[in-house]
Order: sequence, then structure tokens, then C-alpha cells
Amino acid sequence: MIPDVKYHLHHTHNCWDQSIPPLVTVQSGDVVELETREASAGQLNPGSTSDALRSLDFSAVNPVTGPIAIDGAKPGDVVEVEILDVRPKDWGWTGVIPGFGLLADEYPEPYLKIWELNGDHAYFKPGIRIPLEPFCGMIGVAPAEPGALDMVPPRANGGNLDTRQLVKGSKVYLPVLYPGALLSLGDTHAAQGDGEVCGSAIEGPMVVKIRVNLLKDADLSSISYYTPGNQAPKQNQKGYYATTAYGPDLFEAVRQSIRGMIKHLTKNYDLTPHEAYALCSVAVDVRIGEVVNAPNWLVSAQLPLDIFEG
Repeated sequence: MIPDVKYHLHHTHNCWDQSIPPLVTVQSGDVVELETREASAGQLNPGSTSDALRSLDFSAVNPVTGPIAIDGAKPGDVVEVEILDVRPKDWGWTGVIPGFGLLADEYPEPYLKIWELNGDHAYFKPGIRIPLEPFCGMIGVAPAEPGALDMVPPRANGGNLDTRQLVKGSKVYLPVLYPGALLSLGDTHAAQGDGEVCGSAIEGPMVVKIRVNLLKDADLSSISYYTPGNQAPKQNQKGYYATTAYGPDLFEAVRQSIRGMIKHLTKNYDLTPHEAYALCSVAVDVRIGEVVNAPNWLVSAQLPLDIFEG
């Protein structure tokens, strides 16, 4: 086993492509430490204002660090990525980006929140404190097909999973689609609500330590994971306020539930609509209530009340 192979900010790429050469080849069981960039790839910084989002170059977003080849990995095998640690640096951002997000048609103007990340919590505004549970939004391997693929949507190779349960102690299982697997990760988030509804979480640069295990001939048809679970829901003492919506289209029902939550937040917590939308993205969990009672499916947006002090 090699001790803590470390790769940093200049070892990144911003497309999924099997032709990208690996930085290193590791053995099953090796530990690797990776430094990630924040999702804008340096287009935003702690001094940025909302106007910077108007000219955001989406071809550069979501850079991942890697790729790492796993010795002996071949299609039909599975890569187990064990998340040993995810450590944020001192800042992050959340943005309502024109043309992007669940309610993009209703929020054409940009909004940017720059966060100070020091400790276990970060303040959205005075009196609104968000617990930090960092994780990797993107974990993936090289795709089976040749050519460059966009980073934004999730795919068969993994990629932009944005699954906030993939915290320290989790294990992600990725089917090997190309010899060597070529594992990369990034899009690190300090906190996120299930759904990431405005299109961004608390995006920030971080240091991620993983252990890579190769499972031979495991025959996994799609990405799976184990998680110890998030701590914030377990520690929430005040309960939740939820808005619901129903209809034959789950996507439209989610939109309606978030509209209801934004209305609740602006009415009761002295937030602007843009602030409420961004807060939904970092703290509100979208839940599917049922998909069996045709013709309507029920969804809810759940707001943890512990984030409000006093």
C-alpha cells in the first residue's frame, strides 16, 4: 500500500473522457488524498458579487481532481470508494445562476452568497445557522464510450450525484466501464438540501481523503452506496415545517412545493425571494411522499427549524 498519494488543484479536468491519462495507478486498498476546486473553477472568489454569475462559463464548471487508475480494473468489476475524510477550506458560495436551477424561469436575476466556513456551522444571515456536513457532489469513473461528456448531468459512470448522504464514512460503488476505471471526484459541498433546488449548494474547495478498493467481477448494474447517514437530521430538536404539492408530473410537483416554501420563508423570516430560494437549496429536503396513487404523486419540501436561532 502506498501512503497518502496527494494530488492538488492543477490535477483537474472538466469533462468525462476515457482518453484523459491517469495521474497515478494505485493498488486496491491504497489511500489517496485529493484537493478539489470549487464548482466555478476559479470564476468566483470570496470577493465576488452577484454580477459575476451573469458571465459564468458553464464549460468550465464542476472540475474534478484525477483521474486515478486502479491496477487490474476492467469492465465487470466495481470500484469501492471509501470516504475517509472531507475537509472544507475557509470559504464557499451559493448562487442563483441565470438560466439554471429548478425555478430558472422565475429567477432570471443572479444572487450570490459568500460563506465563511469556520467550524461545524456557517451563517446564512444573522439568526440562520446552517450545520456543515461536507461531501463530494461528483464521484465518477471514465465512461464506456469514447469522447468528451459534459460534467453537469449524472450518468452511468457516476458524475454529478449531488447526494448529500455521501459524507465521511460512506462507501460509493461504481461499475468499471473502461480499463483502469479512471476515478475522479470534486464539486465538494459544505452543506446541501436534498434536491439542491437552486442549482448550487455551499460550493467550496476542500481536501478529500479516500480509500480505493477493487471488487472483481462484482457485476453492479448501477451506482450504489452505503452511508452512515447525516447527523443534522438526528440532532434537529425543533422539528420541520413542510410544504407539499401533488400532480401527475413529479418535476412540476417539486417546483410547486418549493414555491410554497419560498412563500413561507419570505413571509415569516424576513428573506427576499432570492435568499429564500438559495436557502432552500442548502437546507430544505425534497421528499417523495408517494408514487402509487395514480394519477397524482405527492412531494414535500421539509425545512429543519433548528437552523433558526432563538
